[in-house]
Amino acid sequence: MSIIALVPDPDREPATEWAAIVAETPLIEAEVELLDVQIALMDRVPSELDRRRLRRAEARVLAERAALANRAPSGEAA
Repeated sequence: MSIIALVPDPDREPATEWAAIVAETPLIEAEVELLDVQIALMDRVPSELDRRRLRRAEARVLAERAALANRAPSGEAA
């Protein structure tokens, strides 16, 4: 997630800001899920099920990043 997207732009309306937050919510949720998996695996050797869960979480983050980039209007960084 880009930190630039979190900096308020005084020229944008609150509704536009809210729409940007709503658009980024699936990515934020996917990143939180990935972080949860990574934290759970910090103190143990991952099993095959753990590795699948990690790959699934990583794939979801990548898919959400791609979806967000594809939804971003031209000229605006995602």
